[in-house]
Amino acid sequence: MSDISGPGSGEGAVRPKAGSGRSLRIAVVLLVAASGALESVSFLGLDRVFAGVMTSNLAFLGMAVGRGETVGVTAAVLALAGFGAGALIVALHTRGCAAATTHWPPRILMVLGAEAVLLAAGALVWGLTGGRPNAAIRDVMQCGAALAMGAQSAAMVAAGQAAAPTTYLTGTLATYIVKGVGTGHPGVWVPLRLAGLMVGAAISAALLAEARPWAALPPVVLMLGAIAIACEPIRARRRDPVGRNRSA
Repeated sequence: MSDISGPGSGEGAVRPKAGSGRSLRIAVVLLVAASGALESVSFLGLDRVFAGVMTSNLAFLGMAVGRGETVGVTAAVLALAGFGAGALIVALHTRGCAAATTHWPPRILMVLGAEAVLLAAGALVWGLTGGRPNAAIRDVMQCGAALAMGAQSAAMVAAGQAAAPTTYLTGTLATYIVKGVGTGHPGVWVPLRLAGLMVGAAISAALLAEARPWAALPPVVLMLGAIAIACEPIRARRRDPVGRNRSA
């Protein structure tokens, strides 16, 4: 999905149709916001590691090993293992899935739906424990949160040019600066994703401070919103069979 004007720039050179492209871009922003909210719960509420930023977790693992901190090692390993497992499962599930530029294939939406269910289960456990789960439950939730982020990352890769990164934005920011700001064609969708990440993180962080049992709910709500909006291009194609056949 191209966020930056200009041939071959951004994160994909193919531009979806205006209506479907707008829906998918909004869905991506909501997925990023869900990731930010989950990162707040993971880092501030569990064991000080990230659910979706594996570069940081590898650094945390190295620092924990260097300082001889067993707890830090365990949390980083659980996050890395969960993320890898989630990405592998989705890679196998979406193998041979034909990526489209106008919509996300059903298998991608199924992955996101399963992720929403997983996050909802985690939010329920979090709420029932008053937002203060014991060590064993925290370990399970840490691995589960990372598994969800690994699945989401792999789903966006499998979706191809109709999607964009939603769990790690370092490369997105660098591309935006170099090929957007640097060429005079900045666009608005990358800043919206960056803002979405911060807003999602801020919401869950605020809930952790003021209403801790509810802090794990925003990722679920944002995920469901993203899925609902991402389904709009498919509904539009079903309402317009003539246009669908013309584009086939």
